[in-house]
Amino acid sequence: QVQLVESGGGLVQPGGSLRLSCVGSGSLLSIYTMGWYRQAPEKQRELVTTITSGGSTNYADSVKGRFTISRDNAKNTVFLQMHSLKPEDTAVYYCNAHSPLVPRDYWGQGTQVTVSS
Repeated sequence: QVQLVESGGGLVQPGGSLRLSCVGSGSLLSIYTMGWYRQAPEKQRELVTTITSGGSTNYADSVKGRFTISRDNAKNTVFLQMHSLKPEDTAVYYCNAHSPLVPRDYWGQGTQVTVSS
């Protein structure tokens, strides 16, 4: 019912910026809570940020003040703007959609972000 495709990852120096995009297909995506998660090698997948259908956001303490999540419902797209990147931000970043209609989450394939000199 829902497919998600992330893009925008890459290699960036510490202190740099990247913007990730997640484009969704399927019906009713605009009423889902959207989020970004990340997973570093040998680490657990962790929540980075979420945004509700009404625009309410929350952020992990590690990214507050540096990352911003936003959504464009007309384009079925969610963004993650990342500033002041640190080596510890290096991970595969995954887009998530949570359906309020059925007990199910949808995931993208992930996009690699590497922060290194």
